[in-house]
Amino acid sequence: MAAPCRELAGLRRATVAATPLPGGRGANELCLAPFHHPVLQQQGRGTNNRRPRRGVKVVAAISEDLPRLAMPGKKGGPPEKVLVRAALTVRRKQKEDLKEAVAGHLDALWDMVGRSVKLELISTKIHPRTKKPIQSGQESIKDWCQKRGVKGENVVYTAEFMVDSDFGEPGAITVTNRHNREFFLESIVIEGGLPCGPVHFACNSWVQSTKELPTKRVFFSNKPYLPSETPPGLRDLREKELMDLRGDGTGVRKLSDRIYDYATYNDLGNPDRGKEFIRPILGGEKIPYPRRCRTGRPPTDTNMLAESRVEKPHRIYVPRDEAFEELKQGAFSSGRLRAVLHTLIPSLIATISADTHSFQGFHHVDNLYKEGLRLKLGLHEHLFQKIPLVQKIQESSEGMLRYDTPSILSKDKYAWLRDDEFARQTVAGINPVNIERLTVFPPMSKLDPAIYGSPESSITEEHIAGQLNGLTVQQAMDEAKLFILDYHDVYLPFLDRINAIEGRKAYATRTILFLTPGGTLKPIAIELCLPPSKPGEPQERKVLTPPSDATSNWLWMLAKSHVSSNDAGVHQLVNHWLRTHAIMEPFILAAHRRMSAMHPIFKLLHPHMRYTLEINALARQSLISADGVIESCFTPGPVSGEISAAYYRDHWRFDLEGLPAELIRRHAIALPLPATGVAVEDATQPHGIRLLIEDYPYANDGLLLWSAIRSWVESYVQLYYPDDGTVQSDDELQGWYHETVHVGHGDLRHAPWWPTLSTPEDLAAILTTLIWLASAQHAALNFGQYPLGGYVPNRPPLMRRLLPDPERDTAEYAAFLADPHRFFLNAMPGVLEATKFMAVVDTLSTHSPDEEYLGEGSDEPWTGDAKAVEAHCMFAADVRRAEETIERRNADHSRRNRCGAGVLPYELLAPSSPPGVTCRGVPNSISI
Repeated sequence: MAAPCRELAGLRRATVAATPLPGGRGANELCLAPFHHPVLQQQGRGTNNRRPRRGVKVVAAISEDLPRLAMPGKKGGPPEKVLVRAALTVRRKQKEDLKEAVAGHLDALWDMVGRSVKLELISTKIHPRTKKPIQSGQESIKDWCQKRGVKGENVVYTAEFMVDSDFGEPGAITVTNRHNREFFLESIVIEGGLPCGPVHFACNSWVQSTKELPTKRVFFSNKPYLPSETPPGLRDLREKELMDLRGDGTGVRKLSDRIYDYATYNDLGNPDRGKEFIRPILGGEKIPYPRRCRTGRPPTDTNMLAESRVEKPHRIYVPRDEAFEELKQGAFSSGRLRAVLHTLIPSLIATISADTHSFQGFHHVDNLYKEGLRLKLGLHEHLFQKIPLVQKIQESSEGMLRYDTPSILSKDKYAWLRDDEFARQTVAGINPVNIERLTVFPPMSKLDPAIYGSPESSITEEHIAGQLNGLTVQQAMDEAKLFILDYHDVYLPFLDRINAIEGRKAYATRTILFLTPGGTLKPIAIELCLPPSKPGEPQERKVLTPPSDATSNWLWMLAKSHVSSNDAGVHQLVNHWLRTHAIMEPFILAAHRRMSAMHPIFKLLHPHMRYTLEINALARQSLISADGVIESCFTPGPVSGEISAAYYRDHWRFDLEGLPAELIRRHAIALPLPATGVAVEDATQPHGIRLLIEDYPYANDGLLLWSAIRSWVESYVQLYYPDDGTVQSDDELQGWYHETVHVGHGDLRHAPWWPTLSTPEDLAAILTTLIWLASAQHAALNFGQYPLGGYVPNRPPLMRRLLPDPERDTAEYAAFLADPHRFFLNAMPGVLEATKFMAVVDTLSTHSPDEEYLGEGSDEPWTGDAKAVEAHCMFAADVRRAEETIERRNADHSRRNRCGAGVLPYELLAPSSPPGVTCRGVPNSISI
């Protein structure tokens, strides 16, 4: 194995020689050389967050020969004593306020008078007489007070234990924090005269004061154990730790708690503010939905079933170790600050001027990236004089008020106007997962015709025949040349409520696209539908085709904008929020509740669960809540949650969420219709499927990462589950999956499509899907939001006008003919909606400085299994090769959907990225 892999496994041992102690002690007494450690030696310089990266770790340095001289045992008597040292790496806050600084000094004083941090080693062995785990006895950290003034992000403290030479391998360590405040414990390394060698404990956890948590914290070593293989000394601790994490399902959770439990989404509304803020409870028989983390907050005053809200800036509960760490919190706070700066000014201006401003020209949109908000729309300076805070902000942080130019404008400012670019974004844009193969013509609705009228689309062969390069519609379908974006059934049931909202207008759209001989797509028909005025009556429908004159060109542009608005809502509420964020949360909760930190599958999943509960809680607080950002910026508005829940009830299937299955069977679920996927099974192809659109950047690159993840997971699973019996007999593993299905996704627990968990192959498939969703799928749907969607005319998140219709409103139609440019801009989001939307997606598209990317090393020896580390090294190499392939593809001019004049490269699935808004990078987890 390569040297870095050996270091990852924590296999290297450091020793030092004994030196005579001052004061004339005899040479046979125990002595310790200076404690050499890279972090100690670098104090004053600091390290990078949870860095050192893999291979740079805490290693206590003690001679392994000298401790045996300490207290030699007599022949036939008690065993000799050996000295063992613990080195604890504690991460300090980089920025402390006055209160925290005072508390730190008080802790140092308490430490001096004996209220210290105490540790106790627990052996993997049990005592032959008592049948209880062998314990070392408690010892205090020796140098907490002395190191109070040491500079640096990480500080290493030590404690020493005198144990019997037959103590065995330390498998757990308890930590009792008798200080007044919590501290973040990164890792512990035990080393000394024990024959097992160094033992690593990857902690990465907040240790609460005994004032908050009277019980001891327990940490297990990095050696993985299946439940049946748990050493005798750790069995009771393993079960007790899981019981503590599950809690008893009662009480209001404190921010310091570490309890994982379930609740419905009954906290999105705020009925106490008024009836317009009432939202249905998502989750339950009436509206099925995944479960979220329980907080135990009391009900609202006006609805006992709705949970009271915690409004920002107050924190919403997540288990303590799920909260953002300092670097992430700082980056997110900065992003939130920018959002406030971007949103506050137009909000105040809109309020003071008592008018919702529309953009007066495309150059006014451009001004958001050039002059900034100060000079937008020619608003007079006296308005700013009425807002002193605004003037102060502009004087102190003027750059914060100017939006970065989105990448979509960087190569060709006017590309968004072209049909081929509109179509290209369906396979290489923010939402590349909704395009389907058209297999039935005309397209058919699955809604109840007794309510919504005829299910048959009004698009006819005459509409599109001239666009098919001489093919008939049937020939084009047979040759897989016709594709569709179909948002008809998603939106139609909700349109009456959406269009009743002031300044909000939408259609239910269908868009048919044709695959050209050059491998690119072009839109050939758009259908715009409104619901019938009475149940069962015909819908109001319009069909538009590519323009042939000036008037039809402007109408075509408006139609494409309505399609983009539909697409933006489905992207945000269904594909992004529901199918990554929300569906992952039950798997994460169940993993913490049912699988020990020692479990090898927990160790595999752990980096892919980081920060997800926290970002989901923040989303409930500010993004998907009543009158939150999503409701105010996207077409569905207050029915957003219901649209998301309708998809979960009618379409979501875990067995079709893996990339190959999703590409093959896209949206064709439990229907007697032909498959509408964009791929077919083909064993001769590298990934076992053949794409019907060969140049499909999201799918091309996604399959590279899917295959790398699958190979890694299969190799890892094989290390611990050689046969079906080992999977079926693993109580923790089976408990995790059972609880996820029957509680976390309990509303769908009776669905027949849930995969079984009976074989190693079953397990590998489930885990591959979860890791794919948490990493690559989320990255593809998230980190392009501002770079590709930050120019609102390209992809409006909502529309404010329907298409002009001379039969419905002759005056409006006349105004359209007189000034189509102004009509188009008035149909777009107004300045307030646009700037708020841009601020939010800018924040959502940002990588934080402590991001951990797919294939990167962990910060500490994450496992003591050298074979697992070696397998991860191979995975990392596969990910690097995938990134190199993606770079080559982006330079290949035969791939016209990602390379060409003015064409953006597709980098959303390129694994690595620097911090910031980069339109690339695949983090391990859903962390934003």
